[in-house]
Amino acid sequence: MLDGSSPTIVAVATPPGKGAIAIVRASGPSVLELARRLVQTKSPLRRRVATYARIVDESGDLLDHGLAIFFEAPHSYTGEDMLELQIHGSPVVAREVVRAMLACGAALAEPGEFTRRAFFNGKMGLHAAAAVADLIDAQTRSAARAALANFDSGLAHEVRAVRSALATIVQELEGTIDFPDEVPEPDRGGLKERLAPIRGRLERLRRDGELGKIVREGLGVAIIGPPNAGKSSLLNALLGMQRAIVSEIPGTTRDTIEESVVVDGVPVRLIDTAGIRAHADRLEAQGIARTERALEGAAIALVVLDGSEPPGPGARQLLERTQGRPRIVFLNKADLGTDQAFAEEWPDAIAGSVRDAATLEKLRHAIASAGWNDERFDATRPHLASLYEFEAADAALAALARAGEALDAGEAIDFAATELAHAFSQLGHVSEQVAAEEIVTGIFSRFCIGK
Repeated sequence: MLDGSSPTIVAVATPPGKGAIAIVRASGPSVLELARRLVQTKSPLRRRVATYARIVDESGDLLDHGLAIFFEAPHSYTGEDMLELQIHGSPVVAREVVRAMLACGAALAEPGEFTRRAFFNGKMGLHAAAAVADLIDAQTRSAARAALANFDSGLAHEVRAVRSALATIVQELEGTIDFPDEVPEPDRGGLKERLAPIRGRLERLRRDGELGKIVREGLGVAIIGPPNAGKSSLLNALLGMQRAIVSEIPGTTRDTIEESVVVDGVPVRLIDTAGIRAHADRLEAQGIARTERALEGAAIALVVLDGSEPPGPGARQLLERTQGRPRIVFLNKADLGTDQAFAEEWPDAIAGSVRDAATLEKLRHAIASAGWNDERFDATRPHLASLYEFEAADAALAALARAGEALDAGEAIDFAATELAHAFSQLGHVSEQVAAEEIVTGIFSRFCIGK
């Protein structure tokens, strides 16, 4: 809980640039004093009522006409007294209103400070605060729905339920350890049966978290292949615009080009790369080196080959190199004829042409299927989102696995109890009952000023 000595903060809450309106937001103990000096109305401000007002500076000079809304603590976004001024969307006017508030003793808000105060004043949990940042950053409807799934602390409720079930088991085992003559050791088979659904719930949260990460951050797809296979043409076709230069001259693409497109509701980062070949000049070799890095960091390798002719050594080397990882093999230039031996050798490949709409639809479907790994993401379910949540869940799952191994090996029940207690402790980081300062700082550092 923040104390009354916290400064009153102010910031513009709307995006930079011109617009119909701009919103200037202030929060803290001096809000009423700011309103008294800078907001002139015919009748006193009423709580949560938009009131027409003249907005003046610290000297009483008119800055703008607008609407003023007062929120009395604790019934506000931050849990403090808040004032919102809706003014004309001129960057100059908004800046002058903020300057006037600073002249009256307010402090400029840091990024995320309004939401940070809401967290410390108990207006929202840590997961809800992180979900606000995810909602602001959302680029697709799926990403927005995923953020809202965690906004109402659904993740915290789910993890608390898991911790509660763990706590019951740990308490029983502690009774056995401390009072062996009075509390018999539980049946180990039955104990493992009780732990199975706990582990299953954590694994589902983690699995949904991985899918949610794809929805939020996008799916990296590296378009790779030999020179002149049609990689840049494919990028342009999937984007629906001429983004990359297309030429019959080998080595035209010397650098990676990254563009985003939405495929099946998922943001996809398409990375066009330089053609990989053994004999390249120094400049082209630098582009190939960047291709190697793009391939290493991508979730999916989209291997584009000229399917109208037998595969050369370079094509076979790419196919061997990408084997065993998520990939899509595209035999391009089918309009020129398809090498039958090549097509029979790679029956799962997509044969077609970048000029064919049906081929492009097949490729989009293949990208979505590879990204989802045949498992659809339910954006309405709570899921892990932050790195610290994944780390805590991984540590808890590892502890549960070690506890199961101890039970199977017939080791003393103390070993299993210790591991289960460790899992319980680690999950405290996810359920907000244990939140390190660096975690809190990391979450709010993602916010823009004014939120």
